Amino acid sequence: MTRSDRSQPQVVVVTGASAGLGRAIAHAFADRGDRVALLARNRAALEAAAEEVRSRGGTPLVVEVDVADDAQVEAAADQVERELGPIDVWVNNAMAAVFAPFLQVTAEEYRRGVEVTFLGSVNGARAALCRMTQRDAGHLIQVGSSLAFRGIPLQSVYCASKHALNGLYDSLRAELLHDGSRVQITSVHMPAMNTPQFRLGLAKMPRKPQPVPPIYQPEVAAEAVVWASEHRRREVWVGASTVATILGSRLAGGLLDHYLGRTGYSSQQTDEPADADAPDYLFSPVPGDHGTHGPFDDRAHTRSVQLPLSLHRCAVAAGLGLLGAAATAALARRR
Repeated sequence: MTRSDRSQPQVVVVTGASAGLGRAIAHAFADRGDRVALLARNRAALEAAAEEVRSRGGTPLVVEVDVADDAQVEAAADQVERELGPIDVWVNNAMAAVFAPFLQVTAEEYRRGVEVTFLGSVNGARAALCRMTQRDAGHLIQVGSSLAFRGIPLQSVYCASKHALNGLYDSLRAELLHDGSRVQITSVHMPAMNTPQFRLGLAKMPRKPQPVPPIYQPEVAAEAVVWASEHRRREVWVGASTVATILGSRLAGGLLDHYLGRTGYSSQQTDEPADADAPDYLFSPVPGDHGTHGPFDDRAHTRSVQLPLSLHRCAVAAGLGLLGAAATAALARRR
C-alpha cells in the first residue's frame, strides 16, 4: 500500500475521469472514501462524476485539463496537492480513440491521438513522479491494454501509443530501481470494455465501431486498478481474452496477423451504418454527460473468472501445490 495507515483517505488522481473506465475507476476509489481528483476536458461530465464520487463517500475535486498539454498537467498536480494533499496514487487513463485504416488517418489526427494517449501519460507520469520521488512514496498506475502487446487493424493510433507506453514504463522502473526508490509503477492491461469511446471516438468505417468480443463492463477493470494500487505488482492482466491475446502474440504473431487480416474489420463494427455527421472528441470534448457505460450492456460481462486468479495467484499456486501433494500422497498409499 502507498501509505502505512490505510485508515486515512488517500489522494488519488484519475485522468480521463469524465466518462467510461476513468469514471468507473473514480467510483471505485470513492467507495473506499478516498479524495479523488477528476481530470478531463468535459466540465459538465466532470461535475456529474464529482456528484457520483461524493454520493459514494469520496471527496471529489474537478480539474478541467487537456492531458496532452504538459503545462496544464503540471498545474493540475499543483492544484491537487494544494486542495487535497500529497498525491498517493496517480492513474493514467486518458486516451483518444481513432477507428480507421492507417492511410485514412490524417497526419494531424494521428499526431493528436498520440499526444493524448501516449504523451498524455508521459505528462502524467512526470507530474506524479516529480512529487512521489521527493517523498519516496506513491503509486503510478497506467491503464494499459492487451493491444499494448498485439496491434490490430483500424486502431493503429491506440495500439502504437500503448506499445510505446510499455517501453516508457520499462525505462522508468529501471531508473527507480537504480535510485533505490520505493515508488511503485503498475500497468493494468485491459480487455475490450463497454465504454462510451465507441460512440465518441473518431471513426472512418462504413459501420459503427464496437469492442472486439468478449466485452467487459468497466467496473471489472476498475476493481483491478484499485487492487493494483494496494499491492506491489508490476503488471495485472484483466480478462481471459487479455491473457490469450498477450500470450498468443508472443507465441504465434504471424498467425495472428493473418487471422486479424480476415476478421479484424468485421469484429470491430456493428450492423448499424455509421453516422457521417456524428461528433467526435479527438480535438475537443463532445458536449453532454456520457456516463460510464457504452451501448453494449446486453453483451458485456459483469465479472471475470480469470481476474481473481490473477490477483491472488500466490494463493492459487499454493492451493494447486497442496492439491498436487495430496494427490501424490494418495497415489503413494494405493501402491
